[in-house]
Amino acid sequence: MSSCVRSSRALSPVMLPRLRLLHQTGYRLVGRGLWTSPRCLTVSGDSQLLPLPSQARVVICGGGIVGTSVAYHLARLGWTDIVLLEQGRLGAGTTRLCAGIVSVAKPISIECQMANYSSSLYQQLEEETGVKTGCVKTGSLCLAQNQDRFISLKRLASRLKVMGINCNIIKPKEVAKLHPLVNIHDLVGALHLPEDAVVSPPDVNHALAVASAGQGVQILERTSVQQVLVEKGCVTAVETDRGSIKCEYFVSCAGQWAYELGQASETKVSVPLHGCEHFYLLTKPLQEPLPPNTPVVIDMDGRIYARPWQGGLLSGGFEKNPKPIFTEGRNQLEIQNMQEDWDHFEPMLSALLRRMPSLESAEIHQLVNCPESFTPDMRCLMGETPGVSGYYVLAGMNSSGLAFAGGAGKYLAEWMTYGYPTANVWPLDIKRFGNLQSSRTFLRHRVMEVMPLLYELKVPRWDFQTGRQLRTSPLYDRLDTQGARWMEKHGFERPKYFVPPGKDLLSLDQSKTFYKPDWFDIVGAEVKCCKEAVCVIDMSSFTKFELTSTGDQALELLQHLCANDLDVPVGHIVHTGMLNERGGYENDCSVVRLSKNSFFIISPTDQQVHCWSWIKKHMPNDPHLHLEDVSWKYTALNLIGPRAMDVLAELSYVSMTPDHFPSMFCKEMSVGYANGIRVMSMTHTGEPGFMLYIPIEYALHVYNEVMSVGQKYGIRNAGYYALRSLRIEKFFAFWGQDLDAFTTPLECGREFRVKFDKDTDFIGREALLQQRQDGVTRRFVMLVLEDHDTELDLWPWWGEPVYRNGQLAGTTTSSAYSYTLERHVCLGFVSPPLGPEGLPTPITPDFINRGDYEVDIAGQRYPAKAKLYPFSSLFTQQKRRKDDMELSNLQGK
Repeated sequence: MSSCVRSSRALSPVMLPRLRLLHQTGYRLVGRGLWTSPRCLTVSGDSQLLPLPSQARVVICGGGIVGTSVAYHLARLGWTDIVLLEQGRLGAGTTRLCAGIVSVAKPISIECQMANYSSSLYQQLEEETGVKTGCVKTGSLCLAQNQDRFISLKRLASRLKVMGINCNIIKPKEVAKLHPLVNIHDLVGALHLPEDAVVSPPDVNHALAVASAGQGVQILERTSVQQVLVEKGCVTAVETDRGSIKCEYFVSCAGQWAYELGQASETKVSVPLHGCEHFYLLTKPLQEPLPPNTPVVIDMDGRIYARPWQGGLLSGGFEKNPKPIFTEGRNQLEIQNMQEDWDHFEPMLSALLRRMPSLESAEIHQLVNCPESFTPDMRCLMGETPGVSGYYVLAGMNSSGLAFAGGAGKYLAEWMTYGYPTANVWPLDIKRFGNLQSSRTFLRHRVMEVMPLLYELKVPRWDFQTGRQLRTSPLYDRLDTQGARWMEKHGFERPKYFVPPGKDLLSLDQSKTFYKPDWFDIVGAEVKCCKEAVCVIDMSSFTKFELTSTGDQALELLQHLCANDLDVPVGHIVHTGMLNERGGYENDCSVVRLSKNSFFIISPTDQQVHCWSWIKKHMPNDPHLHLEDVSWKYTALNLIGPRAMDVLAELSYVSMTPDHFPSMFCKEMSVGYANGIRVMSMTHTGEPGFMLYIPIEYALHVYNEVMSVGQKYGIRNAGYYALRSLRIEKFFAFWGQDLDAFTTPLECGREFRVKFDKDTDFIGREALLQQRQDGVTRRFVMLVLEDHDTELDLWPWWGEPVYRNGQLAGTTTSSAYSYTLERHVCLGFVSPPLGPEGLPTPITPDFINRGDYEVDIAGQRYPAKAKLYPFSSLFTQQKRRKDDMELSNLQGK
């Protein structure tokens, strides 16, 4: 064991004075003096607790940096009558033990935006409040020990530059110049982020509290929230250990306690997060004290980070074998520094000494062990809960609470004020989860995987390994024995592709690359079968609702919710968006009119909670109108290919030709021995074929019959990777990836799916009419890569910058290899340059068609040809009718 560890044991480390002081008094240490509590904060001693107000407009639970950020931003947006409750002392939870690093090097764009805003906010708080936040612009160095990590950093750099964030890819020698302690012998390069900073988290927390209190926010310590009272699905009051407060809104910024708090109320709220121990090391000042502006080092391959701290170093990391805590229930009132565990920290300490060998002689001050909460997908939880109106959550920060708090608090405050935030936060929306992710066992097992993954190299198309087989189709075992490799979406197992007999299953499962993947030929064969014969894809994960009424209520509701016209003859299928007031997509779905007053709504898999919540939010309280989630009642099989009609005709003794079964039509019929199968002439890919919605008890029978009869037509199983390739080469968009709450039908060529010609007032109509008059300022385009070697070059996946005539014009949203065109196809949005006054200018087809385009993949640009939607078929060998080309695009997602 290293001398560094031995010295720590010999020294019998003493609690840091700063941490001891915080534990005893809740005060911060500033220089050599103590701060006194600002107005509305209680001072030391229970006898001086401020009286509890009887009512407020909004109650915020949690006095850490997240809660104070929400209070600060609500107050700035003009909210009054805000009460913030903290069960212990202000900032005495995770905030007190936070490492203090504010870096924009985050996995997804919305997180980068939040961190970038936080950094600016923490710098301006000093000027605004006079409270020192300890903010020092150190910059940070993200190191790469191998080429794959270097590629991931280059991809990140391309994305950050699109957002206007200063960053540079640098060589190892430049790393040595920027940081005197870093050993560069095994590095291939690094990403330098000069604007990254470090702060003192308790000081930032205090500054936010001071600013909030100055704007009238009441901050009460030593007041525990016991439960949130709900009547008729709306927040009415908050019950505390000191009495009740009536309120309209409740915001849970309870961090570690958010899960238990959600479960404590009579109307339970699911907040899927779980605690793990998180360790970091503090050294005493080095022989040559580190300057405060020494860059932060993030060595993901070594699983460690390090920052300057009082002349010494603070270093922590994310180990491969994390220690989950508090599975049994509620943890302590104020988070203490938990027990040291040097044996557990040893791998990270060894990694630190390899990266900075001169630390071998450093004297250890303390090993800090503090709890941190993690979520099932490594992204924080934000937004209004689906089951209770007025109940908002901002929690589960995955050890990035400080970096996210400013931006997340801003977006949540906007959400509460305007009904939506000013950025697309769907990747963080709490409605991406349902109750199914609230099992304590699921959470415990998943966070043990999530915490190491924070620094794990994640190539495209990676899948979680824990918490699997939670939701499965009745065909799961049957497909698994036929070579299905699985992916998971919203807890549901879905086939990616099928490994033919004789292939090495293990090597395919472990294939991780930014280049051509090992499944390339397998998926190519499935695509070929879809185009030339017939394939069957199990798409049971789709969200499925039935909306029924005794009169016209169901139709009236859908006409109000949907942009397209739902007043169609029985049996017709309508592809439509459900829009918000801005004309953006809240949902993208197919709706079947089953009878005069009954409708079948099919939505993307991960829309199950969000779509349900959106419809219920706008449903009148009418006992004659009923919405039911029937996702579990039906198995969905997609039969794709020119021989699909032959297979079904044999099984049903009914002609399936277009003359007898027109496009976008639904019939209830028998297939084999099974009755009541909803057969729909659409495939979600643009290829000919059918969707079969089968009552779940008939699923295995129908599948076996389809596969048996289909043998003579060359039938085979196919997966979602083939579906992705087919839908992207046909220019079909996914909700949640290509379409979001800020994308309108006019921007993606779907004006023909908007009922402008009908005198029907649907949500978003006014915004679309205005946009049609003013012109759209961005357009959804297809980019076909030229001069790109599929075998040797890096593949595009999503988020790549798009350049037009050398100028940044947009980003890709999704991409796939087109086996028909034999080249990569990217989908994305492009915009013209801003006008002379810095305002967006309308975009024209001429602008799209006359540009020279390039797609930036990890810093290298590849030429591309742009096409608009709708467009003439690229596939000259396959002529389609227009209605076939406009089949439902919805559900790859």
